[in-house]
Parts: sequence; structure tokens; C-alpha cells
Amino acid sequence: MIKILFLIHDLGQGGAEKVLVNLVNNMDPFKFDIHVTALFGGGVNEQFLKPHIHYHYIWPKAIPGNSWLMKLLTPKQLHKLCVHETFDIEVSYLEGVSARIISGGVPACKHLVTWIHGEQHTHKAAAGAFRSLKEAKWCYNQFQKIVCVAETVKTDFCTLFPAISSCDVLYNTVESDRILSMAEDPAPEFSDNKIRLIAVGSLKPVKAFDRLLRITNRLIEEKYNVHLYILGRGPLEKQFHEYIKQNSLTSNITLLGYQTNPYKYVAKADLFLCSSHSEGFSTAATEALILGVPVCTVEVSGMKEMLGSNNEYGVITENSENSLYLGIKRLLDDPNLLAAYRKNAKKRGKCFDTKHTVEATEKMFERILSDK
Repeated sequence: MIKILFLIHDLGQGGAEKVLVNLVNNMDPFKFDIHVTALFGGGVNEQFLKPHIHYHYIWPKAIPGNSWLMKLLTPKQLHKLCVHETFDIEVSYLEGVSARIISGGVPACKHLVTWIHGEQHTHKAAAGAFRSLKEAKWCYNQFQKIVCVAETVKTDFCTLFPAISSCDVLYNTVESDRILSMAEDPAPEFSDNKIRLIAVGSLKPVKAFDRLLRITNRLIEEKYNVHLYILGRGPLEKQFHEYIKQNSLTSNITLLGYQTNPYKYVAKADLFLCSSHSEGFSTAATEALILGVPVCTVEVSGMKEMLGSNNEYGVITENSENSLYLGIKRLLDDPNLLAAYRKNAKKRGKCFDTKHTVEATEKMFERILSDK
């Protein structure tokens, strides 16, 4: 049996956190002895780990300034602090702090893997969790395999670190059968007859949900009968509530907060929206396709792979508020086009099969153990 550790910052409501739970829950428990460690506990996705997964956290909750504090210690010192057992494979499931920690595992563990989820356009962004760019290069060079969640993420990473050649692309694991089953639950909040727009994610600046608030306000002023629903929590929640109230949008915008079953809402929406400044390979958009919901998104990493370079399976606009507004408006103005994208979304969603993505990941782990 292969004893494997997955290290992540926390198991909060983010996409990477969710797909890690999906992955470990579906890996073969007869082949893999799976351990998940979070630096900080209390994440909402902890509850979804299956009983056979060995889970623990280092600290009960996030410490203010933790990223800066961790830079006071070397990767090897951090590894000694956070990893107390011997593993066949050690995995950092997110770039940054967890990658810095796992890189300190050599030479005790020879098989190190890190996942890169986010776009990293500059050396400054890529080295943010490290003491310097030099240290970032050293740390990433300790990994036997670097896994990127999209081709565009791989291109970014390899451009910044051209000396590193061990990069592969593996798509995120989504539990398609579970999603379809949970989608059948009722959603009593959807009681009006408006066109339902929906977005899912943490209420943080990177998700740019403020764009959607302003777009919805603009659509209402132009007499479109729409209702925007946003699923998620975060630091901008109070600000969003104030905007909704100040602009008399309480009948047209609803913040549903974090939901353990977002699928019952997404499945009943007419259009899924992504307004983010950046993404890795959007879990929420993937889930929308599985549910057969049309997607309108700004251009971020992974969307062309997901929706087609010519908008075959969804609408991709330039990454600006006005371009997204025009894309949404085009779909609202053409019900036949929206219906066609609903059909194409369902077709594309069938490509994101749980078994396929998990088996590809398991085979990667088995290969690196066999490499001399």
C-alpha cells in the first residue's frame, strides 16, 4: 500500500480545497493509505472527508500574518514542525506555503509532488510565499512532479521557471454522480419567475462579484427581468449587502451564503456566471456544465479548455465588466442561443468523469514511485 500525504493550507470553501476532498474520497483505499493535513483547522470541507481518510490540522485556526511568520523558518524546519510521519509520497496540493513546507521533505522523502492551481503571471506573484525568487526556484526544484490544473496554468509556470521540466496537466476531480443526485433537492428560495443568474465562490476581491452586482443593476435599469443569486461567504459580504440595499436591489439580488448543497441552486439557474480576475480550472464552472447549465465567463485560465476555443460549449468574453455585461445581454436577448448552450453544456459536462480524473492521478503517483 502506498502511504501518501496531502498538505494544504486549510479545507475552507475554496475550489482547490473542494477538489482535494473529491480526489482523496475517490482514490482506491486498497492501494493508498491517505493522510490529509491542513495547516489550519475549521474549514467547511473537513466534514465531507470519508471516514478512512486520516485527517488532522497543525493549528486550530489561521494565525494573522502566518505567511510572514513562516518565512522566519526554513523549509526543512517547517517540514519538521508539520510532518511527523514517514510517507512514500508527500504532496503539496496548493502552490505557495504548503509547497515551501513539502519541499523541505528531502532527502527523507524522495517523492515530492506539488499542485499549481492558480495563474502566476509574474515572478513576484509566484514567489510571494517564499523568502525570495531564488528560494522559490530551489523549492520547486525539489519536486519530482509538478501538476498544473490547466494548460494555461502550466504555460505560466513554465515561463516563470523554464529550468523546471517535470510539469504535467491533470484536471480537477469532480463527483459528477453525487452532484447530479444532490441537484434534485428543492430550492425554495427560487420562487419568482425571473431569469435566474447564479455565481459561486468566496466573496473575495479576486472573484470580482462586484462586477455582477453592477451588471445586474444595469440590466434591471434596462428592464431585464433577472435575479442574481450568489453562493458563498467572505470579507466583502457586508459591502455587497450595502450595495444591494442602496440600489434597491433586494428583489433582484440574493446572497445565499455558504451552502453544503450548492447544486440544487445551480441546477435550477438559467445561466452560470464567472466574473473572476483569475482562476485555476474553475470547479464551480465545471459543476455547472455537469448540471447542464449554460456558462458565461470572462477569460481566465482553463475556460478555453473547458468551453472550447470558439465558444462551442459556453460564452467566453474579454476579462472586463463591460464585455461580460455584453455577453450576458446577448444570451438574454436570444432564448434560442441560450437553449442551444444549455444542450451543449450538458454534452460537455459528461466529459468530466470522476473515474477518469482519479485514475489519471493514481497512475501518476504509481509512475513516480517506479521512476529510478
